[in-house]
Amino acid sequence: MNRLMAAEHALRSAAPHRLATTVREVLCGLYEAEYAEFRMADYGLTVLRPVSPLTGPPEAVPLHGGAAGRAFGAQQPIEEDDAGRVRVHLPVTVRGDRLGVLSVTLPPAVRARTDPGELAELARTLGHEVVVAERHTDVYAQARRTDRLTLAAEMQWQLLPARSSARAEYALGAQLEPAYAVFGDNFDWSESPDRLLLYITNGMGDGIDASLLTSLGVNALRNARRAGIPICDQAALADQAIYAQYGGAVHLSVLLVDLELATGRLQVVDAGSPRMLRLREGTVSLVDLEAQLPLGMFEETDYTAQELLLRPGDRLLFVSDGVHTVAGPDGESYGERALARAVTATRLLPAADVPAAVLRELGAHRGGSEPDDDALVACVDWFGKQPAD
Repeated sequence: MNRLMAAEHALRSAAPHRLATTVREVLCGLYEAEYAEFRMADYGLTVLRPVSPLTGPPEAVPLHGGAAGRAFGAQQPIEEDDAGRVRVHLPVTVRGDRLGVLSVTLPPAVRARTDPGELAELARTLGHEVVVAERHTDVYAQARRTDRLTLAAEMQWQLLPARSSARAEYALGAQLEPAYAVFGDNFDWSESPDRLLLYITNGMGDGIDASLLTSLGVNALRNARRAGIPICDQAALADQAIYAQYGGAVHLSVLLVDLELATGRLQVVDAGSPRMLRLREGTVSLVDLEAQLPLGMFEETDYTAQELLLRPGDRLLFVSDGVHTVAGPDGESYGERALARAVTATRLLPAADVPAAVLRELGAHRGGSEPDDDALVACVDWFGKQPAD
């Protein structure tokens, strides 16, 4: 335990840009490791890229395949043989937000006397320190990209919260495509002791114009949310902010969701095109929502919240119009039936893995053609009220 405390102290004391180097020094010094590497998942969730390689350009490893990828997907330590040595791959995750994988190579004798729980705790500490350090350095944002982001995409990714989150009552995952050229779609969420609020947005237009519109809308919703008012009033205030800026020339489609974590009581404001599907006891259904005007169309619009009730074990899938209207090579839209098949096919995956899996299905439907619109998928599992410890 003294060794772990020393390792955690070293990480907390490290310069923001040196966390990957420091964790390598700690593991090779205090833990007698032969090598250690911290890799982060890229924006497209396709590869794990080294943050601070010892030599040469960064060499990425596949996120879907290989021992490191399995550790990321399963969120469990994975061991493999490495020329007679043991390589341990440890997920680096903060409150359900999956950042990457810490890989540690140990001689067999050292592995035999090393507590795997201690290494896992060190990986968790690394994750927390990365989240704090990102305020001070671009090192981790740069490690996440395999290609240059467009300016609109840069703005959108900076606006986003974590891509996944989990606690006893729920699990959440979301993903945007094309990851390096997204411009109008966005998601936002916030949790409190008793509720989860989720917003799925789709900004009208292309490029920077769409990104600026979405940025205004998301920040207006956050401002209203932090005032502690209901989601129907949040929508009304954001609607006024967008109309005041654009005078009705553009609008923002938003789906606002307020989930009461103890009861499953769900309030929804459907102000636009995002869709919501529910997986319950193996059956997928499109949730019939009361359509209301997108934000910013008129000077003053009143919004009302629709109330639904979830059951423990329910899964919700939210998609933007860049998913359900995508046409394949034959002109057929992806549509509700294809979405339902994708939800069923991914039913055994954790919520954090579902969006990327659905987007891969969408890419196969598109047949290799370049997307002409953003695509956003978010997934929420509600587990029900958990017994007190």
